[in-house]
Amino acid sequence: MPPQENFPPQERQPEEPKESCSNLEHVQPPSVVANKQGGFSNTAFVSESLPPNLVKKPGDGEDSEDFEFDDLLPHIGEFGRYQVLLFFMMVPFACFVAWVYFTQIFITLTPEEHWCWVPELANFTTEERLNLAIPKGEKCRMYAVNYTEILQQGVVKPDPSWPTVACRNGWEYNYTDIPYKTIASELDWVCEQDGLPTLAQAIFFCGAILGGLVFGWVADRHGRIPALVGTNLIGATAGIATAYCNSFWSFCVCRFLVGMAFDNCFTMMYILVLEYVGPKWRTFVANMSIAIFFTFASTILPWIALWVADWRMLSITTSAPLFICLLTPWIVPESARWLASQGKVEKAVSILKKFERINKKNVDEKLYNEFTASCLKAEKEDADKSYSVLDLFKTPRLRKITILLILIWMAISLVFDGHVRNVGSLGLDIFVTFSVASFTEFPADTFLTIVLDRWGRRWLACGTMVVSGIFSLLAITVPLGIASATFAIIGRFAVNISYNIGLQYAAELLPTVVRAQGVALIHIMGYVASIVAPFIVYLANISTSLPLLILGIIGILGGMLALFLPETLDHELPQTLQDGEEFGKDQKFFEFPCMARKPMPEPKVDPFKRAHLHLHTPTRASFRGEIRSSLIHRDSIRSRKSMAENAI
Repeated sequence: MPPQENFPPQERQPEEPKESCSNLEHVQPPSVVANKQGGFSNTAFVSESLPPNLVKKPGDGEDSEDFEFDDLLPHIGEFGRYQVLLFFMMVPFACFVAWVYFTQIFITLTPEEHWCWVPELANFTTEERLNLAIPKGEKCRMYAVNYTEILQQGVVKPDPSWPTVACRNGWEYNYTDIPYKTIASELDWVCEQDGLPTLAQAIFFCGAILGGLVFGWVADRHGRIPALVGTNLIGATAGIATAYCNSFWSFCVCRFLVGMAFDNCFTMMYILVLEYVGPKWRTFVANMSIAIFFTFASTILPWIALWVADWRMLSITTSAPLFICLLTPWIVPESARWLASQGKVEKAVSILKKFERINKKNVDEKLYNEFTASCLKAEKEDADKSYSVLDLFKTPRLRKITILLILIWMAISLVFDGHVRNVGSLGLDIFVTFSVASFTEFPADTFLTIVLDRWGRRWLACGTMVVSGIFSLLAITVPLGIASATFAIIGRFAVNISYNIGLQYAAELLPTVVRAQGVALIHIMGYVASIVAPFIVYLANISTSLPLLILGIIGILGGMLALFLPETLDHELPQTLQDGEEFGKDQKFFEFPCMARKPMPEPKVDPFKRAHLHLHTPTRASFRGEIRSSLIHRDSIRSRKSMAENAI
């Protein structure tokens, strides 16, 4: 579940026609773009690596001055020792985002069996208390009688005609299914107050919205490392403070602050590593960091909860490790791309020389000089350009695409989070079910990496959402238990795939000049939808079928909306607002990318200019909060300049 930043615009070079969906020989190496910041959800971008003879060197023609980061990276090492080390440094941060996201579920669980506590019957067995004081089938009411007098009279069986009243002295719980106290059972968030855990979860997502905006700004203004440290410190401090909460509102304040860390506590590290990895490795790093590390952390969380067996200790256990971020400035380099975009080219070069040394490379000093000159030139060209997210709503077709993307991502976010939180209503052990459902992230990411660049985005997004909806509906047609849980988990698997497609699709459809802001808007609207998810799951208190019914319908409708978007596979990404308005106008509704198609004409482009073209990648895009990115903005200007030169 991942994060996103603004990366340079990516374009796809023409390729040979594919004859069928199963033709593996023509699969292009994944390449290309995306924004995911701060989370669960991922950013990735990949471009095809160039043959040695096309790697730019000083003095290679008149355009040699435009020597950018991706031209320098092959000389330093695209996935050398230092990058491998950084890849494994992602492990703790991937664990952190999973624990920040899911721990609240396990500290607010409510045992299924609970009933009114009657102090006068404290010396009786549980069965005797239930028989004498609690009407059959009731959880929230007790007989309104004087138990002292009844006991003195020797009454051992209740009279059904006795009046009843709401619980007066709190509740007692059967801890068989949830074998430890939670804050919900400790503070009696049941019966009239059983909606409080749901409200607290919604407040968590409100914090996520603010955190995305705040730490996105910090990342763009002050760098990735300060944002990474800041978000993890807030998550760690508020998470530990949660253990000392003794009221609902103190709990909400702490969870709001923890929500600010959600996604961002991993995203910044995620972006850092991707910015230092070469094109052909970015798909692997982007997907496998989520598929392996995040999935592992999510899968073991229920067993950590069982092992700790105390909600306060669980909150501390999953929050204290976030303080590891304090070591980050000494072991993780700042983003050289970001430093270059801010005019701090000397610092960027210093970091790159460290990569060169650890990767055992030998880079000509002239390459660094040319990179420095190119960065300074770009900084001057970049000064007076400004675009707003409002530009997406000024023309009819682009406005339609933007609104559709928002609605689709809201549907995906709501269905995804709904399935995550509905595991307790499937009739099986919540700890086992949660682990199994979490593990679906691994095959989902793996499957998507294999097929996305052959089957396209449009039909795959539609198909997986519809499949998720169908299996959600099937889950309510069978009895609670293994059958219903199986159908629901298949629905979760399908929406995992949709989630991974979602923001990448947005990053590809929106024009480069407003891509960062547009994807940020879409992602924030996804948080808004996630606020609603806990309330949908709460409907299980009325009927266990209601949450899956609603999630099923939303999944099918959201999937069908995807068919009204244009396909982006094998198409150059829109650069300008006009490109975005015209994009996909020539496509047919029933066009399938995986079917045979005519080869695209090869444009006449100088091979060294091709070195700057970025290809498209089958990976999850995630943009958690960074509203403006100087990198995206800068490259959009360069792209338009390059297009003009090519036209001449």
